[in-house]
Amino acid sequence: MGIVERIKEIEAEMARTQKNKATEYHLGQLKAKIAKLRTQLLEPPKGSSGAGEGFEVTKFGHGRVALIGFPSVGKSTLLTMLTGTHSEAASYEFTTLTCIPGIIHYNDTKIQLLDLPGIIEGASEGKGRGRQVIAVSKSADIVLMVLDASKSEGHRQILTKELEAVGLRLNKRPPQIYFKKKKTGGISFNSTQQLTHVDEKLCYQILHEYKIHNAEVLFREDATVDDLIDVIEGNRKYMKCIYVYNKIDVVGIDDVDRLARQPNSVVISCNMKLNLDRLLAKMWEEMGLVRVYTKPQGQQPDFTDPVVLSADRGGCTVEDFCNHIHRSLVKDVKYVLVWGTSARHYPQHCGLAHMLADEDVVQIVKKKEKEDGGRGRFKSHSNAPARISDREKKAPLKT
Repeated sequence: MGIVERIKEIEAEMARTQKNKATEYHLGQLKAKIAKLRTQLLEPPKGSSGAGEGFEVTKFGHGRVALIGFPSVGKSTLLTMLTGTHSEAASYEFTTLTCIPGIIHYNDTKIQLLDLPGIIEGASEGKGRGRQVIAVSKSADIVLMVLDASKSEGHRQILTKELEAVGLRLNKRPPQIYFKKKKTGGISFNSTQQLTHVDEKLCYQILHEYKIHNAEVLFREDATVDDLIDVIEGNRKYMKCIYVYNKIDVVGIDDVDRLARQPNSVVISCNMKLNLDRLLAKMWEEMGLVRVYTKPQGQQPDFTDPVVLSADRGGCTVEDFCNHIHRSLVKDVKYVLVWGTSARHYPQHCGLAHMLADEDVVQIVKKKEKEDGGRGRFKSHSNAPARISDREKKAPLKT
């Protein structure tokens, strides 16, 4: 029996099992088994020679956004509208067969937008090149899930389920669970607050399913069984996602109003060019990019080419800003002067740990190189040799 058949068999067993106090341990073990099998499904087959055919493109710009959705929902048209890059669009499904990159120039930054082939139900099991599409989307900073406003709401749940099956968690934060494997000592189970979904016995059973018999587990929040399995697996990626409802020009105003009021959702129409500016503003807000402008000493700030930082790519402190310019600059910094919303007064003397905000202006003051022994009459020692034998002998006087 293959891995996919085993997963379907366990899912059928979970569907048959009633959910109550007596069966929660059994359901927890089944969830752990499914997570293990899905991890095996994502691993490349043993004995495979070299890299397979993929469509990963080189990272470019200050951020990366991936377009994910069912076929023929308007992903290629949206890429063409936002970036100017031509991506073939037609009225039949699977027009796009590979990854097509484009560049959005927005707020002095360059954001790479990836148009990916449409994914279908069963993509996490490899149907329709689904695994390659989802692998490329894992490398993005943010996901735009493009949906058809005229179709049923079930499409959103299907796509979310397919992405979660391969370890992508949309609009969630990592669970507050500390987990560390040990060599000896058994399993240590602790929690800082009352747990309603997991108890010590269930935690032991899930760890034994993974053949882990020595570990330290600390719950800092009331987490679920799925959160515990995610922490044990350790290969989950937590990403921000914006749900983009296209083709709002073919539905009624009541439906548009309902969709626009949902969290993390934007309604647009590529055909009539409606609300595209709001989509760009929402994308910028979610990515959290920080533009920092440099100011040389005694000169005006350079507002043409900012240094772009983000919390996902390195951090937004002064030290990260210095490392972005050059790795050796940090050890030469004496202090920095900061103008902008992160400063309490203008200019503020800051150290390396100061957090920078968007559109701050920074001037770096470097340490001065010390001269040996001072200068002029304040010299602490002469330039003469230390030993008498090293002194130059004067030529004998002519008589």
